[in-house]
Amino acid sequence: MKMNHMLALLALISPVAALIATDVARADDDVAAVSKEKLAQFDAGPSSIDVSAYPAGLQKNYSVFREKCTLCHTLARPVNCEFVLPDEWSRYIKRMMHKPGSMISPGQAKKIYEFLAFDSSVRKKALFDERLSKAAPADKADAQSRIKEILDAYAQK
Repeated sequence: MKMNHMLALLALISPVAALIATDVARADDDVAAVSKEKLAQFDAGPSSIDVSAYPAGLQKNYSVFREKCTLCHTLARPVNCEFVLPDEWSRYIKRMMHKPGSMISPGQAKKIYEFLAFDSSVRKKALFDERLSKAAPADKADAQSRIKEILDAYAQK
């Protein structure tokens, strides 16, 4: 008797589970399509940055960024992406470090991070300021502190 109830319950649940799984798969496909579309837009944009006005140390870091990041994707992708806040770059670079074949050492990752965080605060200033204005007070203070640390470390003397 109990077995019949279990089978009946499974018969009712199976179609619902299949519908949910189909909806989840469709949602994943939509996200992947949007991501692929965004990546294509980023990849189609400019692939270099004029760093001639940047501090000398950050110009050197740009070389590390250019060398390492093009091992896996176009340089245009990070140049044109919508990451601007230091914590966004930190997460992104950590993720890239752990990808097979990236060959990014912790020291190189720090240089890439410092370059991208500084560059975003200058070249993508409007987006940087917009994101900062929407950040929680602690996150805003953290982002400002990180940018100041970079500026202080690379200040031309």
